[in-house]
Amino acid sequence: MPDVQTAAPLITNDIVVFGLIAATLGAIFWAASGPTPFLQRFFKVVPALLLCYFIPAIYNTTGLIDGINTPLYNPVARDVLLPAALVLLTLSIDLKGIFGLGPKLLIVFAAGTLGVMLGAVVSFLLFDWLHPVTVEGDTWAGMAALAGSWIGGGANMVAAREVFEVDATTFGQFAVVDVAVASLWMAVLLYLAGRSEELDARSGVDTRALDELKAKAAAYEAQHARIPSLTDLMVIVGTGFGIVALAHALGGVIAAWFAANVSWAAQFSLTSSFVWVVVLSTTMGLLLSFTRARRLEGAGASKIGSLLLYFLIACIGMQMDLLALLDRPWLFALGVVWMSVHIICLLIAMKLTRVPLFYFAIGSQGNIGAAASAPVVAAAFHPSLAPVGVLLGTLGYATGTYLAYVTGLILKTLAGQ
Repeated sequence: MPDVQTAAPLITNDIVVFGLIAATLGAIFWAASGPTPFLQRFFKVVPALLLCYFIPAIYNTTGLIDGINTPLYNPVARDVLLPAALVLLTLSIDLKGIFGLGPKLLIVFAAGTLGVMLGAVVSFLLFDWLHPVTVEGDTWAGMAALAGSWIGGGANMVAAREVFEVDATTFGQFAVVDVAVASLWMAVLLYLAGRSEELDARSGVDTRALDELKAKAAAYEAQHARIPSLTDLMVIVGTGFGIVALAHALGGVIAAWFAANVSWAAQFSLTSSFVWVVVLSTTMGLLLSFTRARRLEGAGASKIGSLLLYFLIACIGMQMDLLALLDRPWLFALGVVWMSVHIICLLIAMKLTRVPLFYFAIGSQGNIGAAASAPVVAAAFHPSLAPVGVLLGTLGYATGTYLAYVTGLILKTLAGQ
């Protein structure tokens, strides 16, 4: 396999690279908005997220840029944009509202989360027996990153990637597995949404609680939505990056304390200042969700968080070796087995709680798709239910990094490392 970085890249100015990446993301999202019938059909098949990974990867693979050695990823994207995205994606969480939606919804959602964690272990053990090459090396670390995505979202995936120091190529391979398997499952859920009334009637479940959910969701949306002012945007940006600064200031001190006083801290990455930056950023975002700062979501806090996240994703894509993505097709089979365990856990929870199909679908997408696609699936059942998808999706964001860390430690042990 040729080393595409043996020669100097065509573009060596990091500011030009920054502009290229920003323009690329702008073009992708403009095209994904569907200005022509062809693009509408194209993006129904090819998710915009996949292009955000792969177009920058093409730049790197062809030698247009050097995505590995540019400072755009580290420290800019990793150390600044990632924690800021975590803050802005978690400060909007309405935990009281989520608990008010009823215990059955949360039970199904928790079953989906358990299914992702259990699926990681089951698929690892199965392929360790069936096809050991599939899970050799740092595959366990890539799986930990994917667990972050399937419990929370892209920010959690990236956070887990940094915590476990996943190789860029391995991360890219699991990013492909993520998009391919999750997109296929989302298509199945959207199909089931169109038959939900028929299926619920056939199963004889009580849908009165679902009707109440629709009313609550509509009220929440009407209460918080507004056109953002310049002051709103300044406060959102100031809050996100201000907390990033605080997290970095405290993270280094905490990591140093653990290194000096706790003998086993390094084994659990507690001596890494970056781990503490991620934990502190997520925790502070959660604490803000109990204050008036949560109202910033109505002005687009999560949208700005997503903007930072997509730039981060593009910077990760810049480090990928696309040719290496063809080396491990068995990873797709591993992803299918993993997702199957998740689905089985959801079906068991749905059967035990006797809930409508909506609970099953949103319990899954609240994990697998998080706030990015959970509202889409929720809206497929009823437009007013989209905010419910946001609520569960943001709950996934809140727990994704923590639980991916736990999953990663389990997989690391299974891998004998």
